[in-house]
Amino acid sequence: MQERYVSIATPDGRMDTFIACPDSGTPAPAVVMYQNIGGLSERLLTMARRVAANGYYCAVPDLYYRLGKIVFDTDSTDEHVLALRRIAGASLANAKVMDDTRALLDFMAKERAVRQDGMGTIGYCQGGRFCALAAAFFPDRFKAAAALYGTRLVTDAPDSPHLVLDRIRGEIYFGFAEHDPLSPPSTIEKIREVMKHCRAKSIVEVHPGTEHGFAIPDQRFYNREASERAWTRIFAMLAPRAPDVPKLNSLNRQP
Repeated sequence: MQERYVSIATPDGRMDTFIACPDSGTPAPAVVMYQNIGGLSERLLTMARRVAANGYYCAVPDLYYRLGKIVFDTDSTDEHVLALRRIAGASLANAKVMDDTRALLDFMAKERAVRQDGMGTIGYCQGGRFCALAAAFFPDRFKAAAALYGTRLVTDAPDSPHLVLDRIRGEIYFGFAEHDPLSPPSTIEKIREVMKHCRAKSIVEVHPGTEHGFAIPDQRFYNREASERAWTRIFAMLAPRAPDVPKLNSLNRQP
């Protein structure tokens, strides 16, 4: 496997991005992974390596670049970390992250290691929101999206993600925690209702007995069973973009 950091020009500066991809020399299908609130932590990079190990070119942009290099433990209760968490999270406007995504896509379009057809995207926490937005704003590029316990998917703001989900043209998986104040039942039901009227294939799943953060190892609420179930869903969607990965037909659209 190859790993490297690249610096990508955006309208607001240079954005460091972690890249992990197979060492085969053959162009690989691409996946963009959006960070959770903790930034580009070693936990998240381990997740990206797992994607790469399954045959994909995985890019993880450092969305906090406007503030500097920010990485912190999401389980910390230290008051300074909590203050940093609030500042960092508030810095990520939806439109700005879509500008960052466009810059990343432009960079990847010139990468010889990337297979230039339908891409996938995965996001955790706030990254789940950006993942859904990316699939909506760039429907010709992203054909598979997986939003894990996405936050602020349904708001009263004019840029609420649920308002643009009808633009998605591929497949999208929403994996929610059963107990999550950041994605309450009202949000989940709204997403279910919206997706009924969308062209995209979709799965909206609530993982029993889980809490926010269940998908990332070594976090406080990590749930291995639910995390692995989500990975199965994700790789099933990505499979058409990697012929050597078997398609799990039983995981197609569910009622």
